[in-house]
Amino acid sequence: MSMKGSLLRIEVSDSDGRTLPTLVKTAGLTEQGRGMALVDGVAVRWGVILRGDSKITWCELATDLQTADGHVGGTQVAKVEALLGLCGLKVRAGSPPREPLSVMEAAEAATGLVADLLHWLRAHGFDTDEALDRAHLHFEAGVEAEDVTSS
Repeated sequence: MSMKGSLLRIEVSDSDGRTLPTLVKTAGLTEQGRGMALVDGVAVRWGVILRGDSKITWCELATDLQTADGHVGGTQVAKVEALLGLCGLKVRAGSPPREPLSVMEAAEAATGLVADLLHWLRAHGFDTDEALDRAHLHFEAGVEAEDVTSS
């Protein structure tokens, strides 16, 4: 899977390059031939890339994103991304420079950052459970505000 602009691109490789996926009209309870009809029904477009004896079947799905990196928005998300950058977490360790974190890597880094903030709060005499409760209330209020503006 990858992003291509604001489209999610999914590719599946197949070692059999002799047969191509095709749309077939199915009837009744037939269990075969429905796969590509499903892909065709949800995809913006799809196709096949032939590679010698193998092939890659791909499709692109609309995501409602404004840009390829626009998965989420808002001030809070921008702050976290800035914090991750300040912590040197914008680049994967051992990767070429400027390669962004994957969502899983960013989630792990964000979790570590929350734990570090809790250590800082405790070191300065703050009750970490109270801080988490207050943060959760702020989070829920923000989610409710987003829901109201998006509906």
